[in-house]
Amino acid sequence: MQRVQQIKKLGRQAQKGFTLIELMIVVAIIGILAAIAIPQYQDYTARTQVARAVSEMGAYKTAFEDRLSNGAAVAALADIGFVQSNLYADPNVPANVNTGAFVWSSTLTTDAGTNKNASPSVAGATINWQRQDTGTWRCFVTASNNAGWKPSYAPSGCPIGQAI
Repeated sequence: MQRVQQIKKLGRQAQKGFTLIELMIVVAIIGILAAIAIPQYQDYTARTQVARAVSEMGAYKTAFEDRLSNGAAVAALADIGFVQSNLYADPNVPANVNTGAFVWSSTLTTDAGTNKNASPSVAGATINWQRQDTGTWRCFVTASNNAGWKPSYAPSGCPIGQAI
């Protein structure tokens, strides 16, 4: 009789833990969310890296203009206070920059040896700031040849284009 009462008590105890099917459903939901979220996050990261490079390079326009208005040439990156970025290679300083039009450009790159950390999908894209003879500036991006490149990576203020 005592044995029967013990068995009945076991049947009345509350369930503790999760069943296998409940755990499998949770894992499936997490997998589906990850399949959607990871590509979206990678696109977001690529877009922000291009926008950051455009912004960083655009900040040097003032230093260029200051040097030009004072009649000084820009012969080296140090002349404009350039600080190395971890996204793009050191920009090209156009030869004999003292007046007129020129293009200030750099290429986004991924290179562990030099700590360049651009996303592989944007590596190879070139950010260009073009100064016109009139002193106005224009920004454009030369698209990457990588398979992962998407036109939406170029910021709206710096579209994909070419020098005028």
